[in-house]
Amino acid sequence: METKEISQAVIGRLPRYLRYLGDLKDEGVERISSQELSERMKVTASQIRQDFNNFGGFGQQGYGYNVAYLYDEISKILGLDHKYHFVIIGAGNLGKALGNYLNFERRGFIFKGIFDKNPDLVGQDVRGVKVMAIEDLERFLKENPVEIAVLTIPKTSAVDIVDVLVDNGIQAIWNFAHVDLNVPDGVLVENVHLSDSLMKLSYNINRRKTEKDL
Repeated sequence: METKEISQAVIGRLPRYLRYLGDLKDEGVERISSQELSERMKVTASQIRQDFNNFGGFGQQGYGYNVAYLYDEISKILGLDHKYHFVIIGAGNLGKALGNYLNFERRGFIFKGIFDKNPDLVGQDVRGVKVMAIEDLERFLKENPVEIAVLTIPKTSAVDIVDVLVDNGIQAIWNFAHVDLNVPDGVLVENVHLSDSLMKLSYNINRRKTEKDL
């Protein structure tokens, strides 16, 4: 397939397609039309076709989409046909919750280690993985293949730890700290601001109340 620039908006919709296709597979559905998928996902059929056409289309006229095939192809596009190893920096409530999330392994993301600077947390068990001292992070990264670091620590600590991660081969950072990270061009950063989603909900609740009052 010829490589071309795909918009981030399209890429952002692919995981949702994958979730729905996974549900269809579990239900034993073998094929589905763009219209039927549209009705399930509340996305227009033309949007679905446009998104899939960025990658070659996948469907057949009069047949629709083979669910298993489409699921596998989108998985490949998202890189889920590979294994990725990740560590978590920060063993607080969020770090532990992410470490305990089994669905990561189902998607090919392998939980390898968790680190914290709080000595009271060191040694605690997170799904069979012991919390290690932050001082052991550099040695661990040198001795183990790890591509992704997950940051669930305060923003000042996140800034301090970035150089250690980058210098020891981390290729991507899933950043839950409320700070923009300064990393080399070759390192990917995905920022997650949990409060942004709540503020979006707040806006929509407020807008709905305002509309009712008019």
